[in-house]
Amino acid sequence: MDWREKLARTSGEREADNRLSAISAMLTWAVDRGHANANYLRGFKRLYHADRSEIIWFPEHIASFMKVAPIELQRALILGLHTGQREGDLLRLPWSAYDGVSISLRQGKARRGGRLGPLVKIPCTAALRRMLDGMERISLLILTTKTGQSLKKRYFNLLWNGAMKKAGLETVLLPGSDQPVKLHFHDLRGTAVTQLSEAGCTTQQIATITGHSLKTVHFILERYLARTRGLAEQAIFNFENSSRTKFANNCKPSPILQQ
Repeated sequence: MDWREKLARTSGEREADNRLSAISAMLTWAVDRGHANANYLRGFKRLYHADRSEIIWFPEHIASFMKVAPIELQRALILGLHTGQREGDLLRLPWSAYDGVSISLRQGKARRGGRLGPLVKIPCTAALRRMLDGMERISLLILTTKTGQSLKKRYFNLLWNGAMKKAGLETVLLPGSDQPVKLHFHDLRGTAVTQLSEAGCTTQQIATITGHSLKTVHFILERYLARTRGLAEQAIFNFENSSRTKFANNCKPSPILQQ
């Protein structure tokens, strides 16, 4: 642990945690094979905490990106926004996962430890269907380079960062914040959750689309919805148009009769 603290000062907290995770994996291997009695690093407290709470893409961010990004990145953004899936899962997404109506996939993150991820079936929006149906299938994968090659993570991130810079989105100032933040592709996942909620979807409905647990959806909504006005505006619209609140909407001040 002392070594990690020294490493954190020279290479950063995230790298220091990663090194300790590697040692923990070795200790687990040793315990499983009888070479050590226990892994005392199991579940160690991390120094680095990545907090992306409340960071979402707003319509103006998406519009700026779509104006300058190459077509393959525009397609990636639309897929992310309309499915709420992770970058890695979308880069691996084959055409066979799309049946003309919905997309079916197993999320890669849940495969860790040899377990298959949950099967997520996402009904496609009309906009997403139009995009997919209008694409030429030049590869087994949906998202590819201009020449039909698979988009490797490092190359995709290089292209993505270049487009973000060109769009002026390297850092943005979100409503209610006094500190600029950098938008990531992964923030589209939280944006999709927020959009679904503002469209009136329940927590259970959102979870079936994005693959989050119900607990995680609740957490995301508590954090992200503070940035948006959609639900508040919808609530007032419902208030004004419900027969149950007619009495409140008919309330108005009247002049007091003078004696």
